[in-house]
Amino acid sequence: MKRIVGTIILILVMTPVVHAGGLLDWLEPSSKDSKSTAPADNAKLLTLEPKESEMYPRAPISGQQLLVNVYQGKKSWVSRRSLNNGDPLNIVSEDNHALDSIRWHGEKVTFLSMRGNGLGLWEKFIDGGGLLKRLHTLNDSLTQPILLADGSLIAVRLLPARAKDKVSTGHRDDFNNWQVANYRSQIVRIEQNGSERVLNNGTNPALSPDGEWIVFSMPDGRDMNLYLMKIDGSELAQLPSARSVDVQPVWSPDGKWIVFTSNRAKADVRKPSNSNWDIWAVDREGRSLTQLTMDKARDGAPTIAADGRVYFHSDRKVSKELKKERQIKGSTGAFHIWSLPLPKLN
Repeated sequence: MKRIVGTIILILVMTPVVHAGGLLDWLEPSSKDSKSTAPADNAKLLTLEPKESEMYPRAPISGQQLLVNVYQGKKSWVSRRSLNNGDPLNIVSEDNHALDSIRWHGEKVTFLSMRGNGLGLWEKFIDGGGLLKRLHTLNDSLTQPILLADGSLIAVRLLPARAKDKVSTGHRDDFNNWQVANYRSQIVRIEQNGSERVLNNGTNPALSPDGEWIVFSMPDGRDMNLYLMKIDGSELAQLPSARSVDVQPVWSPDGKWIVFTSNRAKADVRKPSNSNWDIWAVDREGRSLTQLTMDKARDGAPTIAADGRVYFHSDRKVSKELKKERQIKGSTGAFHIWSLPLPKLN
């Protein structure tokens, strides 16, 4: 029974969209395409396919490609896309657990899976073929794993929320991968021998390019702020805070910028769904705080590619001109991948 409950929890967390009838209906557009107006932030559309939503882009340190989660009807998978035009290159994984755990690992990817009689961290080639190898045998209720150079893991472990922190359950907002109703999260480090140590409370960890630091989001009442710490949990430091929810941080390839999702421009801490979600950037020293996107749509899950552009998912409307340019007829999904340049530091 314990394994069954743990598996159910994992499935709820691991997938930005759950494979269940009706839960994907919200991804289909409910209104007509907007009139032809350029985004206020001049973001450019990358991915657009018929009746398909693309979310949670992940860029490698180098190369002209991107991983995205794709949702079409009741189906979902991880796809490799070209940074030149957003075209699909291949399906990387159709594993339900890969959607919130897959990460680049050189020319391969790592992801969580329940194959092999239990939860494990697996590795495979980016083209979707070749040898599939299990790297770690793990316990349930883990998500967002990061494989370190020494073979150990940084991951997020879910724990039951304390009675005072429990909230009423409802339909999970798939834009939100930092919070699960009635659960709290901890950043943990798991050694190759299976021993586990709690580094801090928090979620959405991201590893610096030099492999020495982690930026993550930690709750503070209704707010969530970004923190830095070494991979052993030492030297904890807080980045500029606000009465806001700052989540989904990612490092630039040179380690100078941290880009993240935030509602700080128009925050409603009591009801975050009323907030306006944008992409922000701050430098490694906590300075040069910059708002990158300025659209009424929900912008989130940024990643930074080697080409110096920030890629993110957004449910901003796609104009008729853009659909015609991409030779798309009929409906498209709600979310697509957009991009804009990362500003230069002075």
